[in-house]
Amino acid sequence: MSVARIALVGAGTMGSHHARVIAQSPRSQLAVLVDPRESVGTAVAERFGATWLPELSDLSDIDGVVVAAATEAHYDLAMQVLSQNTPLLVEKPVADSLFRTEEILALADERDLPFMCGLLERYNPAIMTARELIEEPVHVTATRHSPYAPRIRTGVAWDLLVHDVDLAIGIIGTAPDNVESRLGHFHPDSLADAEDVAETLLDFPGGAIAHVSASRVGQRKIRQLSIYERERLIEVDLLRRDVTVYHHVSENSVDDGRGYRQQTVIEIPELVTSVEPLTTQFGRFLDVIDGTVDAAAERATILAPHRVIDQVIARRPVPQA
Repeated sequence: MSVARIALVGAGTMGSHHARVIAQSPRSQLAVLVDPRESVGTAVAERFGATWLPELSDLSDIDGVVVAAATEAHYDLAMQVLSQNTPLLVEKPVADSLFRTEEILALADERDLPFMCGLLERYNPAIMTARELIEEPVHVTATRHSPYAPRIRTGVAWDLLVHDVDLAIGIIGTAPDNVESRLGHFHPDSLADAEDVAETLLDFPGGAIAHVSASRVGQRKIRQLSIYERERLIEVDLLRRDVTVYHHVSENSVDDGRGYRQQTVIEIPELVTSVEPLTTQFGRFLDVIDGTVDAAAERATILAPHRVIDQVIARRPVPQA
């Protein structure tokens, strides 16, 4: 079994997690760690046995690149990697505009290169378990709320909402044909173009609907997803990583003065995996590189959630001159 030589761009919080996962995988080697900050970059590189470089250069001896740099750097880095015909995994969003995202994906399509976006919740063990159970979803609701985090300067659409939009699209099985959204700006420390709340309604071909709520003015962290079928409800808690299935059996009136009696069958399925999502995601990237996962099919899942978020943020207020 050949070991893939991986270059990682970015040694921040997320980059450090990627470095650990890459270095721990028996299928890969963290060959190069790229970060313009020498002290930060060398510290992470030395910890995981990689070579530090201040910038990305020749990739002829690299089998894949993971980009965990700032979003505004994604476009130039992605085009540099893809122009050298090298597989790429880039953190979400792919780029800082839909136009640039489409350009990047067009180049990957043109060259039929392995390309993935870090939509990490796809690999949450509870989500992977729920996907095994879903049959005919008609209604999805998702809540992703958090306390305010001053270090996050982007709005909740790209920071939080995109994950559940992506999950809803994957669950229903197609992109929505209508997007409605309302944005709220409430925190005095937020930038003018960084929304604190996003409430979004998605209409899908065939009649299915999804309601996705994202907020950073909550007082506790909530990550919940409900998938409604005609005869079942599948509830997912993404924080606790558990799944509960409900099937309502009957509702009868009774004469004991207690009103109605309901009967519901409750199932708690065993998780299909307990592996850390970042590890599962990276394993899939290696599978795409190896060709055991179809690269074109993987690329085809990326653009739809980006297009939805682009429509959501179109409702941001225009800054006054």
